[in-house]
Amino acid sequence: MQSPCSRLAASSVSSVLVAARNEESGIGDTVAQLRKDFPSAEVIVVVGASTDETAERAEKAGAVVIRLNRPGKGEALSAGERAAPQGALLLCDADLRGSLAPLAESNADLAVAVFKHPVGGGFGIAKRVARSLIHLRTGFRPQEPLSGQRFVGERARIACFPVAGGFGCETRMTIDALRAGLRLEEIPLDLEHRATGRDAVGFAHRGRQLVDAVLSAGPLGINHRGVRLPLLGWAVALPGLWAPRRTGVAVAAIAAIGLADDLWSGPERGVAGHLREGRTTGVLKLVGIPAVAAVATRSLRGALLVGLSANALNQLDTKPGRALKAFLGVSLFRGMPEGGYSLMAVLLVPYDLRERMMLGDAGSNALGAVLGLSLVASLRGRALWPAIALLAALNVLGERRSLGKLIESTPWLARIDRLGRPR
Repeated sequence: MQSPCSRLAASSVSSVLVAARNEESGIGDTVAQLRKDFPSAEVIVVVGASTDETAERAEKAGAVVIRLNRPGKGEALSAGERAAPQGALLLCDADLRGSLAPLAESNADLAVAVFKHPVGGGFGIAKRVARSLIHLRTGFRPQEPLSGQRFVGERARIACFPVAGGFGCETRMTIDALRAGLRLEEIPLDLEHRATGRDAVGFAHRGRQLVDAVLSAGPLGINHRGVRLPLLGWAVALPGLWAPRRTGVAVAAIAAIGLADDLWSGPERGVAGHLREGRTTGVLKLVGIPAVAAVATRSLRGALLVGLSANALNQLDTKPGRALKAFLGVSLFRGMPEGGYSLMAVLLVPYDLRERMMLGDAGSNALGAVLGLSLVASLRGRALWPAIALLAALNVLGERRSLGKLIESTPWLARIDRLGRPR
């Protein structure tokens, strides 16, 4: 039986969020325990791409169920948070056994449950890496960096949501809360959950945890669905290690300028919007990319062509895979650029299409610059002007009418655009 303090604390929780996938065997008991501990809260179970009866059993136990057609723990929690009413939240794993009521009694903005009797089948590598990443970004070394059992106060909810995608959600949530100056408390609780074993499935799960935790600690962006994903466009610059030096340095510099826009851009959109505001990261790109191209090509025409090409591909980067497909399509038509940039694009395509990462301006501007530099290298003299005119027209069209909408309204382009993208 709950004490008066526990009942009062439980009433402060507006919603309980549970991310679940193929958890039909235990989700009913988990929901029942949560409804007992938090009777005034709405229990929201977000089911991502399950192939069993998780959703039906959660509904039968009294939960509100949201069905997603794709997996991802962070994606599920963010979808649940968008559907939840205002107020504090409680996050809970679908296979948990035990009471989380003491978490809600914490005065911290973010309270994290620590298992009193931890049971794990791995070697603790993912946990140690996540702990080190949090310490690197915040100076705090948590005892339990990967615990999914969390009380999220209203201030922490604002600072942390949408959370990072995949299994990186807990690591980034801790980083975001601490960097926002919020108070975090770790609370030992008598809890149990299903531990993964030292088999192929278990190691694959912990491998995904490790990768997602590493990516979540870096730069993130929010995509068209409101999902917070790693910005990996900087990886486009890596083939520059093998490309001609001038090209490699130019592409890396343009990727860095694009990354600055990814990290610090404001609400301004389009060339006109940035010019009206004056000192924006968009103006930095408008000036910086042609300046870098002028040094690389030793030509004002080359600077103009590269700047227009970089911006044109950036205008296309509004849906997963669109900019990369455009880059590869032009590369196949014109001939592959030097330096392995096309191979890097091929490697990134499946992750971009499945919404596991984002190119961001760093990637789209850099790939557009690669195409521009390739054109400058293959065309001479007056032959550059038709390419400049075509790219200028494409840029003007993109400013006045969305290139993405134009693609989506053209049937054959729309079919290519959707190819490989999960529905």
